Formats: sequence, structure tokens, C-alpha cells
Amino acid sequence: MRPSLLHLLVVPGLLLTSCGGPIAGTTSTSPTDQVPLSEFRADPDTIGQLAQYVVCAFTDSRGVRWFGTMGHGVARYDGKTLTYLHPADGRGGDVVSSIAEDKAGHLWFAGHDGTGVVRYDGTHFTQLWEEESGVSSDGAGHIWASTASEVFRNDGDRLVPFALPIDRAAITSYSIVPGRASLALKDSNGNLWFRTDGHGLLKYDGTDFTHYTKENGLCSNSVNQVVEDDQGRIWVICMQAYQPMMTNDGGLCRLDGDGFTTFPDVEGLHNNDLYTLFKDRDGDLWIGATGVGVYRYDGSSFTLFAATDRPDLNGGFGLQDMTQDRNGTLWCAFSGGLFRFDGRGFVNVMRNGPWE
Repeated sequence: MRPSLLHLLVVPGLLLTSCGGPIAGTTSTSPTDQVPLSEFRADPDTIGQLAQYVVCAFTDSRGVRWFGTMGHGVARYDGKTLTYLHPADGRGGDVVSSIAEDKAGHLWFAGHDGTGVVRYDGTHFTQLWEEESGVSSDGAGHIWASTASEVFRNDGDRLVPFALPIDRAAITSYSIVPGRASLALKDSNGNLWFRTDGHGLLKYDGTDFTHYTKENGLCSNSVNQVVEDDQGRIWVICMQAYQPMMTNDGGLCRLDGDGFTTFPDVEGLHNNDLYTLFKDRDGDLWIGATGVGVYRYDGSSFTLFAATDRPDLNGGFGLQDMTQDRNGTLWCAFSGGLFRFDGRGFVNVMRNGPWE
């Protein structure tokens, strides 16, 4: 048996498991495990969909496409076969909301309703903890994991806490999980950028933290994603607060110097909840404008794409995530199902395709 890479610290309030293989109660999923229609709790219009809610999309180093779902674990498409894997082993709701790959080629899944954080070595699942979590990679193969109150960095053979200067008790703006943070980006200069819920945006340069909030022009203090463009500029998407009333903030902004540029003249990119910001291999940015469509920014202008062959499923354009395969095709995780971009609009991809 391969020695475990995980010799984890026990942190108060956090259940961590250190194992050399699958933990008790965890199964090895056969690569031919198929989910029958009877297991899909869906409305008649969504029967045959990958899932009613596809919430994350990821392409690994081997070119395999992975799609996290609400309620059905993670779907894997290797170019020939669609299979479903169940990191939560049937516990809770089997939700996978984030996926990352480490430098050894292992996949990491995170979510809630019993999923927590799970490492997959291609044969076995190893669950680290069950608490609702997220995972991301810094681009160098290091995995970062987060819970409601902690951020952890995979330091070779263990996950170690990474302290952030967040006073959660001082957060006054409405947030779903006040102060929850996760790594969003390691930029070309080596800076680490952390998104937070209610505490704005944090940049760590290896020595000091810089804190950006609405006072600096950030769209809102609830940050969903951070991306660096090919010119080295930092782009951020945010969502608005809802309590005690709609705050009408949120949207897309770009860090220019010490302040932010916003885009109030672009429909759907200002005073809106944005969940997806993705940079493709050509350097174009893709932004999901909830309720409007999906924009492509080519460095000089925004182009809106709002055509879909299934407006009954994704007409509200709740884009959750995007990934790009080796052929350059963009795969889009929507509230409503899986779609791919055909150059003009969004084509629904059911479990039986069309995959090409």
C-alpha cells in the first residue's frame, strides 16, 4: 500500500482522519458505476440531465472532465464513458461543490451534506473530515482547504492551518457564513488572494496582508472569485447582501491601483450576484451575469451570449462554474444542468450527450 500523504493536525472543533487507505465506511467506486434514472429525484423536465444542479466543472491533467452536482456526487467523463462517483458514500446529500488536483495527480473533492473534504487516488476515497468545506489549488499543485472558520494549506504530507487576519465578530454586513475564507488565486507575482464572505478581499505578499473592502471600491464584501488576466490585472466578482434588505451591490470589478473599476453600463455586471469568473486558454475572461447571460471579455470589449437550446432549464443563467477541455470546448455548470458552448450559445448536454 502506498504510504499516506496525509498526517493531519488535529485542530479543536475539526474532525480530521489520517489513513493510509480508504477510511472505514468509505467505498472504492468501480469505474463503471452507473446511476439509474430511478435514483434521480427530479422533475419530469429534468429527467436524463446530468443533475438538476451542476455546481462545479473541472478538467484534470489527463483531460478527464469532472462535474460536481447537488445530490449525486461527482460525474466523470473520460471521452467515452460517463460514470458517477460518490465521495460521501451515501451520507447526507452527496454534494460536491469544488474540485482540485494536486501535483501527484490526486483529485480532491469538497462539499457539504456529509462530503466534507475527500482525496481520491484513482481507486480509493480518503475522507479527511465531514464538515462543509471547499478546496482549491494554487497552480503549483498545493491544495488549499477551507471550512467555515479555518483555512488550511497542504504542506507536502499534511494540512496545516493558515491564519488570516479576520475578526469575524466585527463583520457587520450580511453574509451567509461570516468571515468564511478560501484561496482564490496565486498570481504571477506570487501573491495569494483570499475571497471571504462579508470581509472583502485579502492579498498576502508573503509578508503582509492587504485588505480591500467596499470602502476601496470593491463591489461588495462578499467575494466569489478572483482571476488575473494576461496583463496582470486582478478581476473580482461579488454578490450582494440580502438582509435586512437588498443592498443592490455585487457585480464585476477590476483592481486598478489602490481602487476598483466597475462596469455599471454593462447589463448584469453591476448590482448583481455573480458566481463565475473564468479565464480560458486564449486569455479571454468569461463572466456569468445571473439573469442576463454569459459575457466574454477579450481585453477590450464585452460580448454577451444568451442563446440556449433549453431556456426552460437555464433561461435564468445561473452559471455556477466553467471548464475548458483539451479541444478548447467550454463546459458550463448551470443551475438546471450541464451545457457546452458551441461558439454561439449554450447546448444542453444530457447523460447520453451530445458530448462532442
